[in-house]
Amino acid sequence: MANSLRGEVLALYKNLLYLGRDYPKGADYFKRRLKNVFLKNKDVKDPEKIKELIARGEFVMKELEALYFLRKYRAMKQRYYSDTNN
Repeated sequence: MANSLRGEVLALYKNLLYLGRDYPKGADYFKRRLKNVFLKNKDVKDPEKIKELIARGEFVMKELEALYFLRKYRAMKQRYYSDTNN
């Protein structure tokens, strides 16, 4: 069971690291924060607690995707629709 959770944790870390490339405060900032969070929780042994942390990480991943989608939408809107207030 621990090995399957380890694989999930590693996959989550890799996915978050990939998503962090476009973080507004910079990839280095995101990478440092991500590493600190994972190191802070490295001694957790309880499988239920690990599952909770994985679920929280997946929530953060979805929030990042939503942030990037919104930023992309705003950029496209500014590019293709003129401001009617001018």
